[in-house]
Amino acid sequence: MSQTAYRTHHATEVTEQLVGQKVTLAGWVDRRRDHGGVAFIDLRDNTGLVQVVIYDEEMARPLRSEFVIQVVGEVRLRPDGNENEHLATGKIEVVAESIEVLAKSDALPFQVSTALENESENKLPGEDVRLKYRYLDLRRPSMQRNLKLRAQMSKAARHALEEMGFEEIETPTMIKSTPEGARDFVVPARLVPGSWYALPQSPQLLKQLLMVSGVERYYQLARCYRDEDFRADRQPEFTQLDMEMAFVDQEDVMAMAEKVIAAIWKSAGYDIKLPIQRITWQDAMDRFGSDKPDLRFGMELKNVSEAVKGCEFAVFKGALENGGSVRGINAQGQGHMPRKKIDALVEYAKGFGAKGLAYVAISEDGTFKSSFAKFMKDEEMNALIKVMDGKPGDLLLFAADRDKVVFDVLGNLRLELARQLDLLKKDDFKFLWVTEFPLLEYSEEEDRYVAMHHPFTMPMDEDLQYIDTDPGRVRAKAYDIVLNGVEMGGGSVRIHQADIQSKMFEVLGFTPERAKEQFGFLLEAFKYGVPPHAGLAYGLDRVVMLMVGADSIRDVIAFPKVKDASCLMTEAPGQVDEKQLEELHIAVAAEEEQYHI
Repeated sequence: MSQTAYRTHHATEVTEQLVGQKVTLAGWVDRRRDHGGVAFIDLRDNTGLVQVVIYDEEMARPLRSEFVIQVVGEVRLRPDGNENEHLATGKIEVVAESIEVLAKSDALPFQVSTALENESENKLPGEDVRLKYRYLDLRRPSMQRNLKLRAQMSKAARHALEEMGFEEIETPTMIKSTPEGARDFVVPARLVPGSWYALPQSPQLLKQLLMVSGVERYYQLARCYRDEDFRADRQPEFTQLDMEMAFVDQEDVMAMAEKVIAAIWKSAGYDIKLPIQRITWQDAMDRFGSDKPDLRFGMELKNVSEAVKGCEFAVFKGALENGGSVRGINAQGQGHMPRKKIDALVEYAKGFGAKGLAYVAISEDGTFKSSFAKFMKDEEMNALIKVMDGKPGDLLLFAADRDKVVFDVLGNLRLELARQLDLLKKDDFKFLWVTEFPLLEYSEEEDRYVAMHHPFTMPMDEDLQYIDTDPGRVRAKAYDIVLNGVEMGGGSVRIHQADIQSKMFEVLGFTPERAKEQFGFLLEAFKYGVPPHAGLAYGLDRVVMLMVGADSIRDVIAFPKVKDASCLMTEAPGQVDEKQLEELHIAVAAEEEQYHI
């Protein structure tokens, strides 16, 4: 029972067992209906709806949508034929004896009624309006469900981890800036003029130091901050379920993480079959053109470079001569696709670096139309179609370029075709581990190798020998958990030997002085006996987004930011008082839109 000063029960706690009893309810007027001297109110609280019947016209007259009211009345069964099977309380109603208006409401800028949420005439406004009035948007039942599910999932994760001996430990949210990756949000330090704190992009270094300290199993629902450009599945501030373990290897962490996944999904009513499938990074790229492949459908990439080697089609020939590859996907049953749609796919592919897209459309009678058949011999075309497992009615699409471009093009084209063919079912959860990532990737912009994950990731033992001579060949003891084409989380075995950590900094272009300046506290700690350790973090916001099938991460965060990292509701970021700036030793040059210390 949810008894408080204002209620004896929540709405959905009023059941047939309470028929004949008096209850006190409190909530919002979701909807009012008048029927010849009798008024009906749908009373809404955060559990759902209950119908209130009002026979006193004077009692009903002042009530409007979204008024906050307290109702005292007797529970009775609804008359035969008036039950609502779609409502948890659909067999009963409460006959009001008294109603007190606790708070009135102005007319709302948009409708939040439960009854109208799914009706076509209830058109929600644009997201900018919803976010400006987020406190109203959150009243909608779908948003309430999202917040409740998020809380359930967090609780399930906590329980699972604590059952496995983990300790929840908070780490600071004002730390030293260690810029290697996304941009930091920085905070001026008033007591040390000219100095700055950074808000943590993750608790990475701090949780490693906890392993040094003797804490063997740590977790935290950690707030993280990254000053990144806008993407639908990212926010400048977000929450990650962060975990670290000492005296473990990769297999130990992955087994632990799978138990957490199973517990989280179980809390939402789903059973996840363990163990989760795994593939290597290279296999993922070769088969799907992506390191976060969506397994809800097939349409895998096929390398046809051998089949077209020696052909006279200049696009294929040029790609192979320049060290690239020719790969294709088979859109089965789409050989009838109109030329206009194929041309649209070509334009889509160009958005990911393709110079064009070659295709073969196979008719049901086995004949085909192709954009490049005239440059190929019959036996070459037949061999190509055979390698692609082409059947009557299929559409074969090819990209030829450097491997990176081919993967980008076909990986994204594969997803676009799946969207067009409605192959992406939101409640079909296909988990996958991707392992053996490259340790480093070469940045053309910075003209140096950068860490694919972060500088504290352990190289695979057998590849360490190549760290100086062929850095791009070195694989990492890193692993990502992917769900339906979205990276849900990732982790790695950490470097725990000081000499390997120093070598890693050297390969990344850090001088000893710079490494000491940025990470000196970590390197100092590494002098005093560091246990082997590894960890992983899930992006909690993404996990909930995937669970509920939301299109945007903002639908599962109570008060999200928009694309310029601003909050439309509070109008943050905003100006601060001149006195505050003086205390922080900051001067604002408004005309240049720059800040000077």
